[in-house]
Order: sequence, then structure tokens, then C-alpha cells
Amino acid sequence: MSESVLAQPEPRTRNPWMWVPSLYFAQGIPYVVVAMSVSVVMYKRLGVSNAEIAFYTSWLYLPWVIKPLWSPFVDLFRTKRWWTVTMQGLVGLTLAAVAFAIPLPNFFFQATLALFCLAAFSSATHDIAADGFYMLALPEHQQAAFVGVRSTFYRIAMITGEGLLVVLAGLIEKRTGRIPFAWSITFGVVAVLFLCLFAYHAWILPRPAADAPKTHSGSGGVSREFFRVFAKFFTKDRIVLTMAFLLLYRFAEAQLIKMIGPFLLDPPAKGGLGLTTQQFGFAKGTVGVAGLLCGGILGGVVISRHGLKRWLWPMVLSINLPGWIYILLAYTRPRNLAVISAAVGVEQFTYGFGFTAYMLYMIYVAEGEHKTAHYALCTGFMAMGMMLPGMLSGWMQQTLGGYQNFFIWVVISTIPCFVVSSLIRVPEDFGRRRSVPQAPLCTRCGYNLTGNVSGTCPECGTAVPAATKA
Repeated sequence: MSESVLAQPEPRTRNPWMWVPSLYFAQGIPYVVVAMSVSVVMYKRLGVSNAEIAFYTSWLYLPWVIKPLWSPFVDLFRTKRWWTVTMQGLVGLTLAAVAFAIPLPNFFFQATLALFCLAAFSSATHDIAADGFYMLALPEHQQAAFVGVRSTFYRIAMITGEGLLVVLAGLIEKRTGRIPFAWSITFGVVAVLFLCLFAYHAWILPRPAADAPKTHSGSGGVSREFFRVFAKFFTKDRIVLTMAFLLLYRFAEAQLIKMIGPFLLDPPAKGGLGLTTQQFGFAKGTVGVAGLLCGGILGGVVISRHGLKRWLWPMVLSINLPGWIYILLAYTRPRNLAVISAAVGVEQFTYGFGFTAYMLYMIYVAEGEHKTAHYALCTGFMAMGMMLPGMLSGWMQQTLGGYQNFFIWVVISTIPCFVVSSLIRVPEDFGRRRSVPQAPLCTRCGYNLTGNVSGTCPECGTAVPAATKA
């Protein structure tokens, strides 16, 4: 797919509201469908064992673990816009292939896993390109202004995946009694949605002048720079402790997240709560994601007021609370959907609140030269910290004799998180909002008018009062 095919001559700038929300919605959908819970629920409904589900779907985190290895190539070849749109088209076609593979009587598991793997690599590449495009297409003040929009629409993608898509599959299951058919139709719907996003972004994404392949003097220069950037990350102060924190902060949660779906869906005879697919979509994908969103927002607010150091330990306690909630559910086994949904909502709220500290710490570690590449490395360690414990969680659940003992093990697994959290160092005021002079902004597009003397906004051409240099 060539750059000329993707679009005709277009404006170098667009109103960010026309593309930022849809771009980050598109970024969230493949992650929640492939690596998070939707594939887990589908395989559970199709009769795959817990051990196989946990082991094989955990491997789907791998592209996000190793994406820093090919991120320089996205930077050096083609444009970020080309990579973004092309990967969206490839993800859409791959999800359509999954829809056709699900009804295969003998090979659906192998075929869908292979296609999910292709979608995961395409999605991880899309993440690299989309984040880079965002920074190139928007001036700094708009990048900051739209951070919340990015996060919100990424969470909306999670609600769409864990909530609406799973509910849709449950409704079709209930009406037809054909589980493979229900999931085939559901993946057909998400494939059509994604191909529509691909077509929309091929048309709407701007073509910023800064979005051009970087010049490089042969493969030798590229290789030397590539390894220099990576080596610099491992010379950071207390880097071994930093890597231990990135790998172990979510050690318990990485095991728990793979077994939440099977626990909620398994019948009481197997120790589960016996929810239908539709009820799971409501409890986990709607109430749960709403709780996750609220917890994340609150975490960001309190850190911006008081800094990460003050809120680190409340957040460490918060992210390790879900194991206790599932112990309570496993021993009491409530049958009321409202009670189960409320428990899942509280659990996701505490996780969202606690996860904020982890995200801010990654930003702190990435500070300095090569911030983008070093942040990508941090996210790779984050994905590895989810992948490795998650691979063994199904085997642990079966070996320990059921969900009750497994959730007790999850609580024990929180100990490494407490240990590494007690050892890291964070500056007193890191993450705290600082008061800055208010810059004059264009009332139409928000462009920073500091120093402008032309009488018109250079971004959109609107007539504005002349501004004096700050």
C-alpha cells in the first residue's frame, strides 16, 4: 500500500477533534480484543481450558513487549501517517479473517491464534506510529490539551470491547444457541468497524510538514545510533531496581486478570459465579471499565495536586486490593448480578487508581535524552511483567485446586510489589502541577499567540489582537 494510494493532497493541519479521538479509539480496540479480555471470553465460551487460555493468550502480549526493537524502523522509513493508516487496514483485514476462522470445526484454535498474533504485531506497530504522529501533528500546547482526550477515548475502546462486543456475542448466543456463530458475527462487526476507521483516517489525518522519514547515512549509522539509544537506557541510575519495579509492580494483577473472565463465567459447580456472556459484558465491560476510568481520573487529579511521592503508597495498596475482593466473591458466590457488578466496579476502580502511580513512574524513568525511545522500553518491560506471570496463571489455578486457593495465591503474590515499591526513589514534587504564566491563545484553534504581531493566527488565519512577546 503506497502513500499516494492512501490519500490525495490535503491540509497540513486539521482540527484535532476531527482525528485525535478516533485515532486513540482505534489504538485501544485491538489491544482489548486480542491481548486483554475479549479473546479470553471467546475461548472460554468455545470450550478451551483455563490453562491453555492463560498460556496462549499471554503470548499475545509479546509484540507490545518487543515493539521497541523495531520502533526505529518506523521512524526511519516512510511517514508516521503511512504506518498508522496501513496498520489499521491490516488489523481490520486480520479481524475479518478471524471471523471466518472461528467456525472451522477442527482448526479454529490454531487459526485464530495465528491471526491474533498478526493483529497484535500490526497493532503494536500502529501504537508506535500513532504516538509519533500525534507529537508531530500537534504543537506542544495542543499535545498537552488533548492528553485527557486520548486517555478517555482509549478507555471508551475498552468499554466497546469488554462491554458492547461481549454483550453482542451474548445476545446472539442466547437467540441462536450457536456459540461459534455468535462470535463469528461479533468479530465480523468489529472488523467492519475497524475498516471504517481505516478509511476515515486515510482521508482525515493531516499531513504535517514534520512527518517525514528521517535521513540516515547507510545501515551502519542507523545500527550504531539504534544501539547507542538502547544502551543509554541501561546506564540510568539504579536501573536494576527500576526494571525490578516495572516487572513486579503488577505481578499479582497479571495473574489475576487472566482468570477473572473464567471465574465469572464458570458455573458454580466449578467454583465460578455462572454469569452468561451478556451478564459478563455488563459487569466487567461496562460497570468495571467505568470504575477503571474513574479510578484513573482520580489518580491523575491527586498526583497533579500533591505529587507522586505522597500518593505512591496509597496507590500501591490500592492496586493490590483486587485479590481480596475476589477471595470474598469466591467464598460467598453471590448470585445477584448487581452485587457482582458492584464488586467488579470497586475492584476495577482500585486497580485504575493504583495503576496511575505506575504510569507516572515510567514517565519519570524516561526523562532526559531519547525520552520517546526510553518510554517505549518502559512499556516493553510493563508488557513483559504482564505476559510472564499471566502465562502460568491458568496452570496455577488448576494446580491449586480451584479459584479460592488461586485468589489466596494472588494475595500472596502482592509481596514483591510491596518490596520493590519500598526501594524506589521519586523526587518530592514529581508529577505535581506547577503554576505557569497564562499564554495568549487563539479563541478558534487554541494556537499559542505568544510573540505574534501579525494580527492573524498563523495556524488558522483568524483575526486576533496582536500579542506582545512574553
